[in-house]
This record gives sequence, C-alpha cells and structure tokens, in this order.
Amino acid sequence: MTEFLNVDGGTLAYEVTGASGPLIVLAHGMGDSRAAYRFVAPALVDAGYRVAVTDLRGTGESSAEWPSYSRTDIAGDLIALITHLGGPAVLVGHSISGGAATIAAATTPALITAVVELAPFTRPQSIAFGDLGVARFRRGMTALLGAGLFGSVGQWKKYLDIAHPGRKPADWDARLAEIEAMLRQPGRMKALQKMGQTTPADAGAQLANVRCPVLVVQGTLDPDWASPRAEGEAIVAALPAGLGRLEMIEGAGHYPHVQYPAEVVTAMLSFLSTARA
Repeated sequence: MTEFLNVDGGTLAYEVTGASGPLIVLAHGMGDSRAAYRFVAPALVDAGYRVAVTDLRGTGESSAEWPSYSRTDIAGDLIALITHLGGPAVLVGHSISGGAATIAAATTPALITAVVELAPFTRPQSIAFGDLGVARFRRGMTALLGAGLFGSVGQWKKYLDIAHPGRKPADWDARLAEIEAMLRQPGRMKALQKMGQTTPADAGAQLANVRCPVLVVQGTLDPDWASPRAEGEAIVAALPAGLGRLEMIEGAGHYPHVQYPAEVVTAMLSFLSTARA
C-alpha cells in the first residue's frame, strides 16, 4: 500500500512490507520507480527484513517537480524516510541513489548500519579516449546523451535495452510500457534530465567519511563504464580501509537487481550477515 511523506520541496511515495525485523530501505535510479525492486524486496522480506521501497523525487508516485535533484537532495529524502520509519536502516541505492546512500551514511552514521550500492555513480567520472573503443560503453553513452539532451523517451528505452544485456525479466515489455507512461507525465522526463545533469562530486567527497560497511555490486557488462570492475574497485579504495567489498555479477548490465535478483540478494544477505557480526 502506497504511503506518503511530506519533506522539504515535495512529497515522497513509499511502501513498507514485512511486519518486523531489521529495516532495509531500497532506493532506485533515475528514470525508474520503486518497482525496480519488485524481485528483490519480497526475497528480503522472506529473509526476515522489514523492507521499505521509495520513489525518488520526480519519479513514480512522488511529486514530479522539485527545486533540485542532486545526490545530496536525494540523501536528505532518504534520511527523512529512515527517520520517519524509526531507523536505523540498511540503505540500498542504485546508480544515482548509490551516491546518495554514500552521503547519507557519511552525514548521519547513527541512522545507517550498512550500505549496498548497486552500479553506483558515487565518484566524478572521466572518459579516456580508449573507453570509446568499448562498444557497449559507446552505445550506452550515445543513448543516454540522446535521452538527456533531447528529453527523448525513445532514447531512454534504447538505453534500458542496452543496460539489460542478454537476460531480460519476464515482464520486460510491460515494465517498459510502465516506464514510458511515467516519463510522459508532466515533469517526469525533466526530472530525469536534471538528475542526469548533476555531478557525483558531492558523493565522492564523502566516501572517506563513511563509517559503516559497504557492499558495491557491479555487473560485468554494465555499459555505463568501460570497466565496471575498475569503477567498483576505485569506490572501495576511496572508502576507509576494510569497510568496502566488491561483488561482480557475471553477465549483468546496469540493473543487476532486475536481471539477476537471486544473485544480488544472495550477495546482500551474505554481506549483511558479516556486517551484523
């Protein structure tokens, strides 16, 4: 059942499943909604967790128009939600929300017990000339630029196809139709564009200030980086020594939790059992 939380600048939509157990909050990436965790959330509830999934500002059932869409803004929303739900919580963030989770963990350590970053944009990016020789990276960036510069829903759908290489979920066509319908609502594509224009520098600046365990999950075929492993290793290296762990999901693109939910949940549960210990 959808619930709503008023925060500075707008209203967040969220839902909670699981009657008891440690709290996990799941935050999706840009141009998506909380339905991104439709395969992961039930498995976490079955494992004994109380699971909250939220629509980011500008997406899903949350307010469409906000003053800004930075990772710091999103972190503030997540902190408000965790506080509202009685925290502390494990915070899971995908893509832009991975950076937001870093900021939330660094700035409110009493509220965040552990962080899971799925294909996160947590550091400022630089593109080397040789990166353009990687076909999946070149194709992905072209589609992303088309969506971002021109507000093209078609280019975003093309990017999503590239970002889910090989294995597609059984509800792929229906899910694409849902995303397209959402992005055609007033203000939704503009929110995607503005998120895409933000820099992860605010998140990168906080990596060294994180004090809880962090799991970084990358797909080996993620088109957002020429080398997803190198990006994951760089994030772990920027964290305080011993806090970070990298898990690679073979064959996954930018959405490992959608393509390989069982593998992602297994990695998360293994990590969290160690984090609790």
